[in-house]
Amino acid sequence: MRAMQVVELGKPLELAEAPKPVPGQGEVLVRVRACGINFADTLMVKGRYQEKFPLPFSPGLEICGTVEAAGPGADGGLVGRRIACYSGVGGLAEYLCVPAERCVPAPAQMPDAEVAGFLIAYGTSHVALDHRAGLKPGERLLVLGASGGVGLTAVEIGRVMGAEVIAVARGAEKCAVAKAAGAHHVFDNDADIRTEVKALGGADVVYDPVGGDLFEAALRACNPLARILPLGFASGDIPQIPANIILVKNITVHGLYWGAYAKLAPHVLAESFGKLFKMYEAGKLRPHVSHVVPLERAEEALDLLRNRAATGKVVVEID
Repeated sequence: MRAMQVVELGKPLELAEAPKPVPGQGEVLVRVRACGINFADTLMVKGRYQEKFPLPFSPGLEICGTVEAAGPGADGGLVGRRIACYSGVGGLAEYLCVPAERCVPAPAQMPDAEVAGFLIAYGTSHVALDHRAGLKPGERLLVLGASGGVGLTAVEIGRVMGAEVIAVARGAEKCAVAKAAGAHHVFDNDADIRTEVKALGGADVVYDPVGGDLFEAALRACNPLARILPLGFASGDIPQIPANIILVKNITVHGLYWGAYAKLAPHVLAESFGKLFKMYEAGKLRPHVSHVVPLERAEEALDLLRNRAATGKVVVEID
């Protein structure tokens, strides 16, 4: 099979011929049709991700494909089904073996590219806002990095959950994308976020995949009893949280490493996916895929994220 592989950490991906995998205990073999690209993939290729993988390996955390075979102990009823799966690694290849319990039937009307970019971005935002922060109707949600892969889904889901959504993005084009996704208020990164948000009444929940100076401004714009969600550090700057502000305002900080739920509490992900697909089928969610590239150009997909040139999701399609 063809696979785009990391042969040396920090170097561009290489197209290689690799053995077609055989499903083991509890696994199914999937013919991959599309793979969603995430910021975590850019960390994997540098060896800076939370998990390390022996070389060579294929990045790619989420896929859409068709189950072709089931291993011992796996649900044979999945064979022939079109599924979505959080694979964790290996998605940039024609075939991949994954645990059968992670496979979710994909809605028939949902294109492969949308399915492949759905689970992590929407799943992260839904678990963060619903399960972790307990976002309530009428609360004010501040979303940083609001035009990115996960930020855009937080805008959508926050709106569906009845929140007043404040989006922060870089540049007029990205601000327009966040506005189209349902944000009630939109500000450019260069704005005085602390002052602007406080003028609107302050933030009850902050969703932050960016970090850096924006985190500091958002924290200071929080209302008493607010919840703040650090989900990543796309700025490259990991902020230090002033404990005195957390204390005085009774603010709760909810860390979220979404991928860990696959092992820690898989039922949370299953419940979340069920709710999200119902939202999609009801027309409440509109996945935004800004770029689709073929397998052999997967390095370009990573560059789109490195250079912050994408809005929404970047997906690699595999013929």
